[in-house]
Amino acid sequence: MNSRAHTPPLPYYEDVSPGTGCLPPRAWASGSDAARLSLGGTWAFRLSPTAGTEDDSFARPGYDASGWGEIPVPAHWVLHGHGAPIYTNVNYPFPVDPPRVPTENPTGDHLRVFDLPGDWPAAGEAVLRFEGVESCARVWLNGEELGTFKGSRLPHEFAVGRLLKPSGNVLAVRVHQWSSGSYLEDQDQWWLPGIFREVTLLHRPAEAVTDFFVHASYDHLSGAGTLRVDAEPGGGRVTVPELGLDLATGESSSVAVEPWTAETPRLYEGTLTTAGETIALRIGFRTVVVEDGVFKVNGRRVLFRGVNRHEFHPETGRALDLATMRRDLELMKRHNINAVRTSHYPPHPAFLDLCDELGLWVIDECDLETHGFVDLDWRNNPVDDDRWTPALIDRAARMVERDKNHPSIVMWSLGNECGTGRGLSAMAGWIRERDASRVIHYEGDLSCADTGIYSRMYAPHEEVAQIGTRTEPPWGDPALDARRRALPFIQCEYAHAMGNGPGGLSEYQRLFETHERLQGGFVWEWIDHGFARYTPNGTRYYAYGGDFGEELHDGNFVCDGLLFPDRTPSPGLAEYKKVIEPVRIEGDGSSGTVRITNGHDFTDLSHLAFTWTYEAEGVAVGSGELTVPPLVPGESADLKLPAPEATAPGEETRWTIEARLAADTAWGEAGHQVAWAQLPGVAATPAAAAPAAVTAPVAPRRDGVRITLGPGTFDAATGALTELGGLTLTGPRLDVWRAPTDNDNGASWQPDERYGLIWRELGLHRLQHRVDAVDLADRALTVRTRVAPAAADIGLTAVYRWTAEGDRLRLAVSVTPLGTWTCPLPRLGVRLGVPAELGAAEWFGGGPGEAYPDTRAASRLGRWAMPVDELQTPYVRPQENGARADVRWARLTGPDGTGLRVEGHPPFWFTARRWTSEQLDAAEHTPDLVASPDTVWINLDHGQQGIGSQSCGPGVLEPYRLLAAPAEFSFTFGRLS
Repeated sequence: MNSRAHTPPLPYYEDVSPGTGCLPPRAWASGSDAARLSLGGTWAFRLSPTAGTEDDSFARPGYDASGWGEIPVPAHWVLHGHGAPIYTNVNYPFPVDPPRVPTENPTGDHLRVFDLPGDWPAAGEAVLRFEGVESCARVWLNGEELGTFKGSRLPHEFAVGRLLKPSGNVLAVRVHQWSSGSYLEDQDQWWLPGIFREVTLLHRPAEAVTDFFVHASYDHLSGAGTLRVDAEPGGGRVTVPELGLDLATGESSSVAVEPWTAETPRLYEGTLTTAGETIALRIGFRTVVVEDGVFKVNGRRVLFRGVNRHEFHPETGRALDLATMRRDLELMKRHNINAVRTSHYPPHPAFLDLCDELGLWVIDECDLETHGFVDLDWRNNPVDDDRWTPALIDRAARMVERDKNHPSIVMWSLGNECGTGRGLSAMAGWIRERDASRVIHYEGDLSCADTGIYSRMYAPHEEVAQIGTRTEPPWGDPALDARRRALPFIQCEYAHAMGNGPGGLSEYQRLFETHERLQGGFVWEWIDHGFARYTPNGTRYYAYGGDFGEELHDGNFVCDGLLFPDRTPSPGLAEYKKVIEPVRIEGDGSSGTVRITNGHDFTDLSHLAFTWTYEAEGVAVGSGELTVPPLVPGESADLKLPAPEATAPGEETRWTIEARLAADTAWGEAGHQVAWAQLPGVAATPAAAAPAAVTAPVAPRRDGVRITLGPGTFDAATGALTELGGLTLTGPRLDVWRAPTDNDNGASWQPDERYGLIWRELGLHRLQHRVDAVDLADRALTVRTRVAPAAADIGLTAVYRWTAEGDRLRLAVSVTPLGTWTCPLPRLGVRLGVPAELGAAEWFGGGPGEAYPDTRAASRLGRWAMPVDELQTPYVRPQENGARADVRWARLTGPDGTGLRVEGHPPFWFTARRWTSEQLDAAEHTPDLVASPDTVWINLDHGQQGIGSQSCGPGVLEPYRLLAAPAEFSFTFGRLS
């Protein structure tokens, strides 16, 4: 006898079906005049440890839930004191036995009793709509079961008209944290169960619109837009007053229009009217094609300057309000971002309305990822198991049908990191048949068998260059390989923005702009997913994986965004804005010429106002407007700058050219900076001047345990500077350690260049300093040292040569490597401590934010000032931060104006903070950093290792590696009084 015949059927939350009882998916219609009732607010809530702990009696009218707790809807119950979030990147937080899930399956029962409004129509149908529930729901209304559904970030509707009554309606929803659907939602984010998007009751009048599809194409040759709106049922009318259109549904008409693009998001207001309903339309005319191996919109190649965006808020998780969505998009536009990939699921539909309005290209991604099967060699992967195909097609259909009327969407993405399989092909076939007007995207199949674009993640610069020239190595079946080579290319993920970084953006952008096939990419990702938490004294910090007691987690890999969790832009976002700016400004400042190139895809430069500023030693000495013609995309103009202002002999001069919005837009105010560049100024002509007084060098003197040299006092045994003009100092001495960044530590699958781990293994965080000689000769104090880690035979000799002139001390440092160094250095410079009251910093160099060798595009030369405490970048996991590039001089002063001035030759990297690099390295969260009560620590670096993107992407490019090699550099110290 076959024992399997007696195996009981799986419960609904474990079967592979998409659910039962739901209506067919349809278009999102935010502008309907039909009645609607929000069912959000406070619901009764009960959490059970398993799916079967409680029966379904709670769904019956009259059930006494007075002993239950309460929860807001939308919300995640783990953010309201019921359980805890879990973060994993790849691994499932439960045994992989599809479609089965653990018995320990937290289950939240939700109850809402509601009355119909007094003006709720008596006739017609009604629909109960859920925008998003994680991960499986069973629904009852007034005691009758409506059905079940999976697909957490997709809409589901039930017909409920016959069940409604004027008052006392009981809506019951049982939500399971784990279900078979969880295997399809392994999406590198927090697992957050609950009803996290809106629940709405929608009236559906007789002869209301069941579904509609707006087809609005654009012919770039004739300038005509063609409109056709298909609707169910037919017989309605479509009007667009501005265009003089009045059409029957299903009828098409062509008329001259202004096209929709991400740069010019032109929308035409219209209506779709039937006998029972009027729906407001916002129509954007545009046409998407792949032509001659290039992705084009309205006949022009598009360059994606994009980001990947998870939905996240540090207090509410994926339950976002409209203001937060708008803020995200306004921040994107203000930072020159023109595209969003909705990783890894369709966003809240209102977000797409805003993309239409403000103008962003969108890759809309299906709610699908099975990444946890990768370490199992993709065994039992649902996307290659025919039993799961109906669920996959259901997810594709719910995405496409809901979002099909958004002009901002130019690609449908099948999902993310699912391997390959028949189910993906079935999804692609369904989408292609339903909507041939967009390109299909999927990164996980290098054959590109089902896609219209070649997409990769984290391809290194060298490979991207090969792809750009179509010389990449062959792969797989020759026919498919030839097809792939003919496709346009994007990096759907690149430049991993985890912690300090990402580096290497400029080099990628140059490739994208050079090769037509390379059509840009999407930085991973938009925002750090850190949950706000507070110390006992009320200090806020952000929690990441492992902070909630998870058995399995991926740490702070969830904090890899261009925004901090509170939506403060990170230095990485400032860098990205500069790298992708759509106006290129170049020139020869010494000859007074500048070239302006329009890098937009569609718009001319008439919306921008250009200015120039002439600066000497970082101070503006002249400024004015620069007249730039309204260049069309790709066009350049060479312009003459005005005659520069006279400056003092020897002063460093510089032109700063800026492009700003000439008028307010929907996302930025007039004067918002779009692009800028700095050009070296005209070389100053030396002028006749009285010879400067020359101060003879001062000889050092040994006095017992002290050595004095000019304004400096040194320890006679070690040669260490202890005072400068009465100012107590610690050091300076050679320093090569930095608190490793996430990119220094690298990804586990890239072991050879995980330099943070290599540096620690070598012991660079615990160097020992041996003094070999303290010599007084030739009016100089020379200190010879050997700096090396324990248990190793590599090291560095550091020779400090001190001289004094007047009230200033000069330090010349000479460094020579010892032994065989097989890795670059973290940094190379000196570290010193100054009194804690010197808390105000001023410098002439790069700013205002931090910069490193491969993240310095946004560093602007000037005079900057801010408190030492504001020099820090508060990465969610503390790490090296806060360096300022190209510093000529820096000052640290106290409230009375006294302090220390440092000049460097050559220009140096300047860092100041109230804790040491070792203390920074030891911290796990920002409150772990406790300010020293008596010391500000300063790093004056001759060199810094670059940052790279190796927390997931490529490492530090060769030009930005700080190799162990002989080096010489100097600093001059002066006491400010």
